Amino acid sequence: MLTTIAALKERGDVTAINDLIPYAQSVGLEAMTDASGLLVVLRFRESNIGNSAMRFIHGGVVGALMEHAAILHLLAETEAAVVPKIINLSIDYLRPSLAADTFARGAVLKQGRRVANVRMFAWQDSPDRPVAAGHAHFLLT
Repeated sequence: MLTTIAALKERGDVTAINDLIPYAQSVGLEAMTDASGLLVVLRFRESNIGNSAMRFIHGGVVGALMEHAAILHLLAETEAAVVPKIINLSIDYLRPSLAADTFARGAVLKQGRRVANVRMFAWQDSPDRPVAAGHAHFLLT
């Protein structure tokens, strides 16, 4: 699988890398590019509802979206030769994630030889109204 990921990374095919990850398929994570770059989408699924009375998406699923977006951005924007390993992840939940698609982007703040810092944010209606923001550190070796 790692040789497949390396080949796809060399081709710049982040969407195909996303398709190799079973968890992404399980919760409905998709990767695509638009005019602003890489975009990760959590497609709404009833199984992702954490609060059935209020119909909010489970915070763990939003956290998975944020981590997934960070990893895909690292693979797309850096020279990382292997899939990055998470060191820590901090997420600020800013608003409830309603029963709708949720979008996320990441930005690599700093990449060293062994560690990279990534900032992520997620939204539903507008990027100006984020539902979550996060910061993560990854081991690159």
